[in-house]
Formats: sequence, structure tokens, C-alpha cells
Amino acid sequence: MKLYYLPGACSLASHIALREAGAAFDLERLDKASKKTESGADYLAINPKGYVPALALDDGEVLTEGVAILQYIADENPKTALAPAAGSRERVRLQEHLNYVSSELHKAFSPLFNPKSSEADKADAKTKVAEKLNLVEKLLSDGRSYLVGDGFTVADAYLFVVVNWAFPSGIGLDSWPHVAAFHQRVAAREAVQAALKAEGLAA
Repeated sequence: MKLYYLPGACSLASHIALREAGAAFDLERLDKASKKTESGADYLAINPKGYVPALALDDGEVLTEGVAILQYIADENPKTALAPAAGSRERVRLQEHLNYVSSELHKAFSPLFNPKSSEADKADAKTKVAEKLNLVEKLLSDGRSYLVGDGFTVADAYLFVVVNWAFPSGIGLDSWPHVAAFHQRVAAREAVQAALKAEGLAA
């Protein structure tokens, strides 16, 4: 398999999941401006959507969309318990969290990294991010270690990556102590540290 990524982007969640699963894979970085990969390939020929992640499978198929890739990695490696069993209530909760991070929290951050955003756009985005983080803070305040209880899942990988954007965006996590503790807990995982180092995001 080969994962196409941008350092620190949402593709980091898939990268973390692959390492958590102990999967064999290669990494190839995308140049966002040129839409070329580091080997010189035309990324739009690989993924016409033009964004990361994309996961090229060994049989030649290419998967896109982070949430789909995360669930694929979990289902291909069931012994790792990166997702609860299909058909269980916990599996539905996993999908609930994945969709919330994708459609609400991730989307709320987007204007903060868009060079075309005005200062008013950015101020509005920070307000929306705070509202979304308030809900995550309340969820984590019941003492759970991770989103679906005490077991790390692919939803936690995704939440970690998006929450991490609070630092370069200038929002920080001081107002959300349970989210901050979650971020530190996930950051300490061996697979997460390995992924961060591989992407040049940690020493």
C-alpha cells in the first residue's frame, strides 16, 4: 500500500492508523501547489479530487476520503481493535464521532488555513471551532480515555489530528482541559510519535 499525504494534514490520521495497525505501507508526499507527488507523478491522475489522503492498495485500486480510509484500515486489521465490531452499538458511535470530526470540527478549521480568508472569516471560524470543541470537551468530561470508551480507535486518530490544528491556528487548548489531556494522551502513543517523526513534525 501507499499513502499519499501532506505533513500535518488530515492524512496524518490515516498514517497513524496504518502504524497502529502494524500495516506495511509506503509514504509519498504531495506538493499541494503543483499537484505533483515527490516522485514526480501527477496526483490528479491518482486522485482526481486533488486532496489528501489517498491510499493506493496493492491490487491497484485507490481509496479516497479520510473517513473511508480509516474504516478500511480498521476493518482490514480487526485484531487491533481500531474499530468496534460491525453491527455493534459501539460501531455506530465510532461512525458518529468520525462524521462529527469530519463534517463539523474539520470543516470549522478550514477557513483558518485558507489564504483567501478575510480576518472576519477567520474570527467567525474561531468562534465555530470553539463551539465544536465545547461539545468534545463535554463528551470527554465523563472520564473516558478515548471517544468510544477506553480503547483507542481510528476516530481518536482523526480527532487528534484536527485538535492539533488548534496550535498553529492560534486557538490553543487552554479553554478545553479534557481535550488537552486527550491530545497529550494520544500524542504519547508510539505509533503517533512514529507518524509525526516520519512527516517531519516531531524530532
